[in-house]
Amino acid sequence: MPSPTPVTVAALSGGVDSATAAALLVEQGHRVVGMTMRLYDARGTAASSGGRCCGPRDVEDARAVCAYLGIPFYVIDLAGEFAGAVVDDFVEAYLAGETPNPCVKCNQHIKFTPLLDRARAIGADVLVTGHYAQILERGGEHALARGVDASKDQSYFLFSMPAHELPSVRFPLGGLTKDQVRAEAARLGLPNAAKPESQEICFVPDGDYAGFVSAQALRRGRAMPGPGAIVGDDGAVLGRHDGVHRFTLGQHRGLGNLTTKDKLFVTAIDTERAEVRVGPRAAAERRELQIRDLRWLSTPQRELAASVQVRHRGTPIAADVVVDGDRAGVRLAEPTVAAPGQAAVIYEGDRVLAGGWVAK
Repeated sequence: MPSPTPVTVAALSGGVDSATAAALLVEQGHRVVGMTMRLYDARGTAASSGGRCCGPRDVEDARAVCAYLGIPFYVIDLAGEFAGAVVDDFVEAYLAGETPNPCVKCNQHIKFTPLLDRARAIGADVLVTGHYAQILERGGEHALARGVDASKDQSYFLFSMPAHELPSVRFPLGGLTKDQVRAEAARLGLPNAAKPESQEICFVPDGDYAGFVSAQALRRGRAMPGPGAIVGDDGAVLGRHDGVHRFTLGQHRGLGNLTTKDKLFVTAIDTERAEVRVGPRAAAERRELQIRDLRWLSTPQRELAASVQVRHRGTPIAADVVVDGDRAGVRLAEPTVAAPGQAAVIYEGDRVLAGGWVAK
């Protein structure tokens, strides 16, 4: 008797990208099972009306896609894990004057750990997602690389996935552009083919990060950052603010009514003094930075010449990197704004070598 076809689990967010990835696999003859994560209780919020990754409406959209494709569908409740690894980290980072990246944390702790475990529990040997990135095999080694669509590339968010799981993950959309994916979704007749993209963080559907942090801190009995001064580079008070968690390094908009018409940027955040310092953009930039909690997706090195990217839409900058344990010192070829807490990803060409978080 021939052995059954191996199971492939398609992680479905409810959006068109993951749906198209699943549909392409079904079309190719794979034995596909759809799996959606329930991550955040969004009942009574804007997220419940849809358009947010893994919100209630999105779970139903994923269910409809699986029904259309004729494949099994599972909903996995990972709300507890998500709250601890992603939401708590997000809140604590802002309270500490840092700039978190919850999508990176989700990929590190949720999508490629407990979700992959659940996939294996039902007999799957491969997990497929709709990310715009590529996993390439070079000389017997699996490598994470950029997707071909530079405007949609998501490799920056994926550096923290476990390196040993690369052989068990597939990104079918990595070789396609967004326009091509939309065209494939329409060709395949997917029920969510015209669904708009989600632009906000799934658990902050209205985009009010500061309000969310405030509400979460009060709920947990945490002391909230108090109001303080906005000061210029000469120490002169230019205005007042309602909490340092409302600011991030390099921010220009939303500084309030300052006593100057100069174009200013946030250059430093002092949580102990509740002080936000502002000045010209150059004062917020630096050419040297430290990366903490360094994680490798390639063979670790002590010194390397590479490029470093510190924002999702940021341009990779040539850099010399010196590694010391789980930290790395970086000297950039040109200055940039790198906020503490942001992801800093090290590339060799299009390949992700390693990454971590910008240290204070």
